[in-house]
Amino acid sequence: MVFNSLKKFVGGSDYSQAEDYVEIDLSHEEKKSKVNVRPFVLRKFDDVNDILNSLREGYTIAIIDIANLRKKDVIELKRAIAKIKKTTEALEGNITGFGENIIIATPQFAEISIPKITQNPSNSMDNSRLNSY
Repeated sequence: MVFNSLKKFVGGSDYSQAEDYVEIDLSHEEKKSKVNVRPFVLRKFDDVNDILNSLREGYTIAIIDIANLRKKDVIELKRAIAKIKKTTEALEGNITGFGENIIIATPQFAEISIPKITQNPSNSMDNSRLNSY
């Protein structure tokens, strides 16, 4: 009764249940996101923010070239790697070094396989270098 008087006051017509529902198609619930493998170049410490934002999205594997920052400032490089490592661990991802100038950071669903025995240690992946920065 109150509802009908309110509708008359607003200028609406009688309430009809058949017209007041919306059909939702649940077959197309959510798009599946693709995994992005994205290269980054670490030229200065502030470049870390772009890397961290991409990792936080959850679908990005970051390949980071650290050669430029390594030549400029090793202290800034250590800070940048520590920040990337801390965020990657918080996201339950993996991070490792490949050679002298490349770091790979992955989200939780991706795992980096590190071989236990290598033929040529100078060309192998070197996770211990991450700890030395």
